[in-house]
Amino acid sequence: MTTANKITILRILLIPFFVVEVLYYTQAGHEVHRVLAIVSFALAAICDGVDGYVARRFNQRSELGAILDPLADKLLLVSGIVVLSFDHAPYLGSVPLWLTGTIMGRDVLILIGMLLIQFMVGKVRVRPRVVGKVATVLQMVVVLWIMLKWRESWLRGLTLVTAICTGISGLFYVWDGSRQLSAHPSSSPKPDAESPNSTV
Repeated sequence: MTTANKITILRILLIPFFVVEVLYYTQAGHEVHRVLAIVSFALAAICDGVDGYVARRFNQRSELGAILDPLADKLLLVSGIVVLSFDHAPYLGSVPLWLTGTIMGRDVLILIGMLLIQFMVGKVRVRPRVVGKVATVLQMVVVLWIMLKWRESWLRGLTLVTAICTGISGLFYVWDGSRQLSAHPSSSPKPDAESPNSTV
């Protein structure tokens, strides 16, 4: 259990705290709950960079960290997006359902693709791309934007850009996954046993 992994586990533990504080705030409107929700979400987002830096700086990369780190990212973002997709008026704005569907659809597609590649090829090679990192940052910004109650007129443009980057990153994942599957021998057509060119 490295220091980097402990920080990642802290990020995971902050997620239910964030969700509960959002729900408490939307029920009674007490500002202390909104502040605690913002602080917990921001702290979890900051720890995302901290654990990565610690793992690289002190050579603490591990198989457990390779699993926990992206899991913590997905849990944090999905929890924030989903809990803010409901109608919390008049206390908070909401994430458009089409953005929630885009994010959830992409993640489900990636999960199915990874399971398929793991089953067919035996090893999944994930190639991080800039657009995927941008999409992750924008999703975090959307959550914080709503929690901070900033201008809703700007939120519409932000959600549109977020959906576009999320969709493009999903297409890249599909492209990379297709290439991994097509490069594996199991995807090649089997030779016809009755063909004269086949060897016995």
